[in-house]
Amino acid sequence: MRRWDALAGAYIEEYRARGVGEAYVTHVERELERWGAWLKRRRPRPRLEELSADLHVRYLQDRTAFRAKATVYGVLSKMRGFGDYLVRQGIWADNPLKWLQGPKLTPYHRLPKRIDGQAMKALWSAAAAGRGVYQRHLGITILSLLYGTGLRRGELARLDVADWNRADGTLRIDGRKTGAERSVPVPRIVYHCIETYLPHRQNHLIARQRLEQPALFLSREGGRIKASTVSQRVRTIAKRAGVTLHSVHQFRHSCASDLLASGASLAEVQRILGHASVSTTVRYLHIADPERHAAVQRHPLNDWLITEAA
Repeated sequence: MRRWDALAGAYIEEYRARGVGEAYVTHVERELERWGAWLKRRRPRPRLEELSADLHVRYLQDRTAFRAKATVYGVLSKMRGFGDYLVRQGIWADNPLKWLQGPKLTPYHRLPKRIDGQAMKALWSAAAAGRGVYQRHLGITILSLLYGTGLRRGELARLDVADWNRADGTLRIDGRKTGAERSVPVPRIVYHCIETYLPHRQNHLIARQRLEQPALFLSREGGRIKASTVSQRVRTIAKRAGVTLHSVHQFRHSCASDLLASGASLAEVQRILGHASVSTTVRYLHIADPERHAAVQRHPLNDWLITEAA
């Protein structure tokens, strides 16, 4: 087990070189640290070359007790990846983790949590009442993009001014998550939010002498805003609005479900959100399906109620 830390560090560097988002690289690194610490506490301490499948199962059980299926699957996936690396390094002859059966996940095992219209209006009102001219316009523009285009918080934080096409009213979104860039048209109100925000962004940079900064969204010091800061800012707005917010990702869920409820096709919503597979988009039909609602209105029970009322 003496080589664990060195091998884990080398694996993380290889992983980072693939261009994976830094936040996810950190998740993998922490998972390997937990796994290594757990193994080092075993007595007698096992040799790295002789780790048994039973030992992996015991760690997985300890690590994921009382956890959601998605958490179990995520931990197992990270373990398999490192196991494949150990095989490539000649430490293991075979990866026993590939035979472990993870929980079966489907896009429908959990309904996405959305934000209803009343709560959304309260959030926008709270953002508009924030302190400081720049901070108010920053908050409103962030909310408009999260809900209007369904951007992930990391995608929003990585936006540059050059990604905004004023003539076409589109944003170029990097492909770090899916491996494919996409161009997303923005609703008219989002267009106006961005255009109103840009002069205040320029004034913010002039005041901090950071005119070379290419980022669209800026921190208080004039640097690029972090994804974690996006979450923190939105949670602060939600607290002022008295809205319970579980995750910034709820804006993405709300965007998808509301687009489908308004009649947009699955293919259109898939392209806007940047889903690699339409099967991911399909899950939003469970909370927004105009055809299903129309079908329920044709239920014979409705005729009975009309007859009784007459």
